[in-house]
Amino acid sequence: MATWSEFTAEAPRIAEIFVRRHAAAGNLCMLGTLRSDGFPRISPIEPRLFEDMLVLAGMPGTTKFRDLARDPRFCLHTATMDTNVSDGDAKLFGTVVDLQDKEVHVRFAQDLFEESGFDIRGQDFDHFYVADLTSASTVEAGADHLDITIWKPGEGERVVQKR
Repeated sequence: MATWSEFTAEAPRIAEIFVRRHAAAGNLCMLGTLRSDGFPRISPIEPRLFEDMLVLAGMPGTTKFRDLARDPRFCLHTATMDTNVSDGDAKLFGTVVDLQDKEVHVRFAQDLFEESGFDIRGQDFDHFYVADLTSASTVEAGADHLDITIWKPGEGERVVQKR
């Protein structure tokens, strides 16, 4: 597994596409989790890059966070409206760790307030999920092919072309 900073060092192309698509979609991504019956669940989420961490935070008590508490595996996909994928698209796979560091929570809440005006300062976090990445991929459209970039920890990026 790799932290966000390890991932960006090993997979700069995939990280760049993820960050670009994440910003272009107003930080919206789609989160895949596993329900208690084993079926997949897809939920919208606005993950944040904070202090070299990919944080999956949000409203407490939601089913997606209950899913992650039970089974920490996830898939995170950049929201894509373009069926031609002309600006690329990225998927991240991994597990979450519930970081219960109150000082990090305080800094996160302050950063969120300064950036967005959304004020959760002074509130307790019932979860603060930080991603550990196990793999990632992107799709980019070429003139007559797709470039699929794949990453796994310690293996760097490799590109597969599909025609």
